Amino acid sequence: MALSRVCWARAAVWGSAVTPGHFVTRRLQLGRSGLAWGGPRYLFPRQLLIRHFWTPKQQTDFLDIYHAFRKQSHPEIISYLEKVIPLISDAGLRWHLTDLCTKIQRGTHPAIRDILALRECFSNHPLGMNQLQAFHVKALSRAMLLTPYLPPPLLRHRLKTHTTVIHQLDQALAKLGIDQLTAEEVKSACYLRGLNSTHIGEDRCRTWLGEWLQISCNLKEAELSLLLHNVVLLSTNYLGTRR
Repeated sequence: MALSRVCWARAAVWGSAVTPGHFVTRRLQLGRSGLAWGGPRYLFPRQLLIRHFWTPKQQTDFLDIYHAFRKQSHPEIISYLEKVIPLISDAGLRWHLTDLCTKIQRGTHPAIRDILALRECFSNHPLGMNQLQAFHVKALSRAMLLTPYLPPPLLRHRLKTHTTVIHQLDQALAKLGIDQLTAEEVKSACYLRGLNSTHIGEDRCRTWLGEWLQISCNLKEAELSLLLHNVVLLSTNYLGTRR
């Protein structure tokens, strides 16, 4: 049992971590801006070699580029959350979501209780997984480094599948214990869940991953839209990563 838990948790760390989807690769191929994407000679190792063949410097540089790409969708996602606040029937939930969006826009890292207070809000209209609008699921797909160029029902289904898998892996990782992971595994786990861990110390990464797991393990299946949005909510302002 212990061995199976270790293997399952390793999958949580490495299963789909930091591997860019077709959308990212295609955008890099088509990108004309040398400043944003680097010159053609710089792109070759990133597109033709798998992650394990990257040099340490390439790993840092490429992960920074991928994170900068997914981070472009963060303001759009927060703006959408603000727009749907009037559609939320419960006054208390409207206040909590307004407060959370304000904190994030002002550069504050939200507390765990601030996020968990919104569980009900993300299980029903308008923020439940099945109620998300087309342009919002496209932005969330970009935040997950997934192609947004699919019909909205397929995007929604794929996001739900990815989030469910992460939720299951979170539960296995919580049982194993973060202290059982190596420094590299911790950083990879954080990156997979939305944090650019390349420039953050190991202890800080373990702290952030602990916050993520505390939120994830308190969510039910019907509330997984909140876990999906947590990729943005919990990572945007952590230790100045908003820059």
